[in-house]
Amino acid sequence: MRYLIRIVILICWCLTVAALAEDKKTTINDFAWMAGCWGNQTSKSTRDEIWSKASGGTMIGLARVVANGKTSSVEFMRLHQETDGLYFTALIPGEPETSFKLIRMDGKKAIFENLKHDFPQRIIYGQNPDGSLFARIEGEIKGKKREIDFPFQRATCEMN
Repeated sequence: MRYLIRIVILICWCLTVAALAEDKKTTINDFAWMAGCWGNQTSKSTRDEIWSKASGGTMIGLARVVANGKTSSVEFMRLHQETDGLYFTALIPGEPETSFKLIRMDGKKAIFENLKHDFPQRIIYGQNPDGSLFARIEGEIKGKKREIDFPFQRATCEMN
């Protein structure tokens, strides 16, 4: 009898935990830690990202890479809440817009995926314990796994 009672209690506990987990769905507001200006400077280039605060179900992002005193690339990005989930959508001038669906959110680490895209197939954003931001793109190119990391530090937003 004790064994049966323990099983019933365990089943009730599991159902409660599952129901609570289902109630907590990720929203655009869970990305507040990304808002602001971010920078990454290496000996070859400077990369800036600027993310707006969440409003109206979206966050708008802009990325720019400057090398040898000239802008070498620009990317327009948005995080947006849709009825079937959250998406990261990127637009690089001259290329088609591409969306990646949020497949997992662990605290302040988000993984977006689009397995039909050539490269990357996954985009990952997260906040490190020191408050810095990291971004990673990963996937396969001609059957070989490829990963590119973009570490960022909080930067000043200058609008001059």
